[in-house]
Amino acid sequence: MSGLVDGVLGVSPALAYTLVALLVFAEDALFIGFVIPGETAAVLGGVVASRGQVQLGVMMGLVVLAAIIGDSVGYEVGKHMGPRLLENRFLLRHRDNLGKAQDFLRRRGGSAVFLGRFVALFRALMPALAGVSGMHYPRFVAFNAAGGLIWGAGFVLLGYLAGNSYGAVAKAAGEDVTAAVVVIGIVAVLIWRVRRARSRKRQPSAPPPTQS
Repeated sequence: MSGLVDGVLGVSPALAYTLVALLVFAEDALFIGFVIPGETAAVLGGVVASRGQVQLGVMMGLVVLAAIIGDSVGYEVGKHMGPRLLENRFLLRHRDNLGKAQDFLRRRGGSAVFLGRFVALFRALMPALAGVSGMHYPRFVAFNAAGGLIWGAGFVLLGYLAGNSYGAVAKAAGEDVTAAVVVIGIVAVLIWRVRRARSRKRQPSAPPPTQS
């Protein structure tokens, strides 16, 4: 991992943007999240920005976009491969986590897509499982985009603020910091649901049909 960090920190700005975005994208689209957690790449992108090698806003936007597109590709993989995907030998090695992710998706639906973004192993599995389950794509992409925005912007900003303290922050990113971001995400979902419920209550009910 240290070799990857040193490599990204030492490349040109264009290549730094590309490497970080590809790592975030591939985590969900190609299941490399089992090897390299996406938050490591996102935090690293923020560290590169803190050193003035790249623009913070551009890096943040690329990470968010890569996260959303990567999830969408993972969804399509699950949708087109269906149950055959779950029989893949690589995924069967993680049978316990696969079962937990499936149960979480059944219980929480779209919220599982959002919250799964903040749990490393769920992040790699949830998009494909949503596709396998046949979740309506507009519903999937709405929760996917919300999670990708908060997750991507949050971890890039974390790396930017940490600067040279990258090692300690990368470790925390998989533990306490992730928990804090999850709490923020849950609060955001609750606020959205409350507002939606209030909006529905305010809508006038349709008048009963008149009898001739």
